[in-house]
Amino acid sequence: MPYDAAVIGAGVFGAWTAHHLRAAGLKVALADAYGAANSRASSGGESRIVRMGYGADEIYTRSAMRSLTLWREFCVRTGEPLFHQTGVLWTAAEGDPYTEETRQTLARCGAHFESLCPADLESRYPQMHFAPGAWGTFEPESGALMARRAVEAVVADAVRHGVTFLREAVTAPHGAGPMASVGGVFAGVFVFACGAWLPKIFPDLLAKRIAPTRQEAFFFGTPPGDARFSPPAMPVWIDFSDPRGPYGFPDLENRGVKIALDQHGPPIDPDTADRVPSADALAAARDCLGQRLPALRHAPLVEARVCQYENTSNGDFLIDRHPDFANVWLVGGGSGHGFKHGPAVGEYAAAHILQGGPVDPRYSLASKAEAQRRTVF
Repeated sequence: MPYDAAVIGAGVFGAWTAHHLRAAGLKVALADAYGAANSRASSGGESRIVRMGYGADEIYTRSAMRSLTLWREFCVRTGEPLFHQTGVLWTAAEGDPYTEETRQTLARCGAHFESLCPADLESRYPQMHFAPGAWGTFEPESGALMARRAVEAVVADAVRHGVTFLREAVTAPHGAGPMASVGGVFAGVFVFACGAWLPKIFPDLLAKRIAPTRQEAFFFGTPPGDARFSPPAMPVWIDFSDPRGPYGFPDLENRGVKIALDQHGPPIDPDTADRVPSADALAAARDCLGQRLPALRHAPLVEARVCQYENTSNGDFLIDRHPDFANVWLVGGGSGHGFKHGPAVGEYAAAHILQGGPVDPRYSLASKAEAQRRTVF
């Protein structure tokens, strides 16, 4: 049974691309080898940050703002409580250039934020310890998405509206020109939104342009009856004063306080890697926990997750046509910051698939180098 479009990969980018293509009236199939938001996927974690700040990268601030609107509309329409408006707090040294660029971009785009001096931080968040002289930027409308549940909900909603979901693995295509089928799926256009699997499916093209890395996150239990580490008392936070790039979540849905480091880990094979947390990563997370939330220094570890980033050379997304297959699109390269953008990425990809036209140079395949020099945070 031929489809107008087949989307390969049911993570956040693929799910929303299928959603938008179906909303445009296309007959759509959505396929994933392991199922939507599976435990191997970059979209399969417990929670992901929604924030507007991106330094001078207005393209991502505007994309995040558009996506938050679409996430909110989806939650209202489906009745799914997927977004927690905790606010997001950035901290950095006074005069930090990235922070200054972030504030300028937020103001230019009309995103709400507050600047907090050290005294403001100490009075508003007494349970948190900040680096000496740190200033804060607070985004009150931002927060966290429940990632795995969110992707499952988008896929389920797409299926209710006519998308066909297939649990099917695909093999690397060969040749050139228009592609007629992938496995047993025939379609007019194919969208590969496979995250960390993209370099495995297209090794000649992407093996050196997308680098999957192992990333670990840890959840620590809070004291009984203690609300200091739950919303609204504590926001999502990101600490730019620490070169390790620590970030954390409050105790969302009683799962514990989450701590992770925004550093690229070692290479990972998403199919075969064991997802057992490492002692070194746990020690680093606990050290950050003790520094930023001293009352939780000895808190018990209640959960841990191992997932992956799929990093492009500079952190920009990949949304472009395949150079050899006339009807194949590549959508990926979330690079650790992509989850929040799922609705806007799907909207953007669907619009270009349907209407044609050049993609933004930031998203193009041509802009992806083989050396890792991350510039998007």
